[in-house]
Amino acid sequence: MRRATALGAAVAAIGGFAALAARHRHNVRARRNLDVARLGARVGTTYASTAARKVFASAERRIELDRERELKTAEAISERLGNMKGALMKLGQMASYVDEGLPGPLREALAQLQSNAPPMSADLAAGVIERELGAPPDRVFVEWDPEPLASASIGQVHRAVVADPATGLERAVAVKVQYPGVGDSIAADLSNADLLGALLKQGFGGLDPAEMVGEIKARITDELDYRLEARNQAVFAEHYRGHPFIHVPEVLTSHSTSRVLTTELVSGHSWSDLLTWSQDERDLAGEALFRFVFRSLYGMHLFNGDPHPGNYLFHGDGRVTFLDFGLVKRFDDSEMSTFIAMARAAAYDHDGPAFRRIIEQAGMLQPGCPASDDEIGEYFSQFYESVRADAPVTWSGEYASRIVRHTFDRSSPISQYATVPKAFVFIQRINLGLYALLGELRASGNYRRIAEELWPFVQGPPSTELGRREADWLSRHRAGLAAR
Repeated sequence: MRRATALGAAVAAIGGFAALAARHRHNVRARRNLDVARLGARVGTTYASTAARKVFASAERRIELDRERELKTAEAISERLGNMKGALMKLGQMASYVDEGLPGPLREALAQLQSNAPPMSADLAAGVIERELGAPPDRVFVEWDPEPLASASIGQVHRAVVADPATGLERAVAVKVQYPGVGDSIAADLSNADLLGALLKQGFGGLDPAEMVGEIKARITDELDYRLEARNQAVFAEHYRGHPFIHVPEVLTSHSTSRVLTTELVSGHSWSDLLTWSQDERDLAGEALFRFVFRSLYGMHLFNGDPHPGNYLFHGDGRVTFLDFGLVKRFDDSEMSTFIAMARAAAYDHDGPAFRRIIEQAGMLQPGCPASDDEIGEYFSQFYESVRADAPVTWSGEYASRIVRHTFDRSSPISQYATVPKAFVFIQRINLGLYALLGELRASGNYRRIAEELWPFVQGPPSTELGRREADWLSRHRAGLAAR
């Protein structure tokens, strides 16, 4: 009880110190730090209070108190992160679907951030439209819905109707409007990224946090530029044009700026809807997500790095619309060669010495690690577990959580020689996110054979109905490219 009370007092003291600092530093960073400190104080105080009350409680009452603490903590975190917007809210979104080990109430509360968060007022959104597009929404658009369709960490989406100036035909569109000042909020959040790197360095002796932190800052900052997102989305839309089950909405550049992004409006079913569908439908949706991720990586050398449930719309029979292309990573030929060689050595050839040489050359493992090749392979190749054997698998939420726990297991001597080079920062994020989503779907299938269709060193024949449909599209797609 003394330790718990001391913890609560310490966290509360940090909150008090941040509050005093904020009074003297009237800037965004101080306000953001104050919000974080208040959240820590609130959670820490709840923990300490519960621990004190459990001392003389019965076993049944202790369970009840723990449940009450989880609910209070969940409410505090989801409310605070939802109102803060920016990078911290994105952290809450990711936590909600990556780690199954979180208490149920906390995961449920954070899940509310996946596709919706407290919106900005209609007047604020209209003001952004007027500043960016030169006129109020009712003059820029034929119709404008002031109520947002969805709101998330950086902006919110409104329904609207535009008229094609050439034909006069009207079409429904989705207009993403960036929150005013969110750039300052993200800058304040990212100012703490160096501290995160320093903390990780304490537990992982081989970790060089500079590249990792720099990559996180660069990619999240990219998300603020909707012109960049428009270009990313246009590239994906063109590449997947005519695809039988992957759809990327078209971008309307005439109504897009650095803070407003207008795209084709698509109707579909949400992630929560999908979870109520039959297992066959969930299997098809999971396979489509897997194919999109790795078809994009191996075919385009592009990675859409924000895999959370609010970024998908489902239409049945494996058809999926993919949204949000703000966090896209491009890989050069050298980086792609490394990824392909790793997959081949770990999952296809099962060549431990070759895998070790590859990851040492890539900078993931410092030379001289005393572990054996087999131990190195076991530590690093868990990402390939579902595709190592030619057999059906059923994904589980525990799998992604186990990878997280294993990767950050400081008791492993390998962790003291391991690091995360720049090229691997967001590829690991989307791997974990994808695996967690497939686990929530409990998707089943022979993913080794699906992977062989996608691996450039195999290019295997279609192994599923979706694979056959995709193969037909690929042949037409390649023929079209050759004819240009």
